[in-house]
Amino acid sequence: MPIDATQPYDDQNVFAKILRGEIPSKKVHEDEFALAFHDINPQAPHHILVIPKGPYVSWDDFSAKASDAEIAGFVRAVGQVARDAGFVAPGYRLLANAGLDGHQEVPHLHVHIFAGRPLGPMLAR
Repeated sequence: MPIDATQPYDDQNVFAKILRGEIPSKKVHEDEFALAFHDINPQAPHHILVIPKGPYVSWDDFSAKASDAEIAGFVRAVGQVARDAGFVAPGYRLLANAGLDGHQEVPHLHVHIFAGRPLGPMLAR
């Protein structure tokens, strides 16, 4: 169910629990600023989620409140995950859903990395 991304951060969301180690994940990258892991319901042959370690609801929240170091670290982590997974040459898609119309389901900023097949156009017409 989509969430209202203007609401305060909920530290009981599934990604907060993954960050605290309360829920296991299949990690592919972790550093000071980000955690990346395989999506449990993949929408492409390769589907990795990258989340910042800070308590940010959405891209808007993150870009307004995160430090420059957090922003740079998170963006670099997304690129590092794609490179390490071998997605650069064949190509990949990044997606960050935000709010109700964007169909964001978890109130913690996350970027989806999709790869492993031609992904087609962004939106059906």
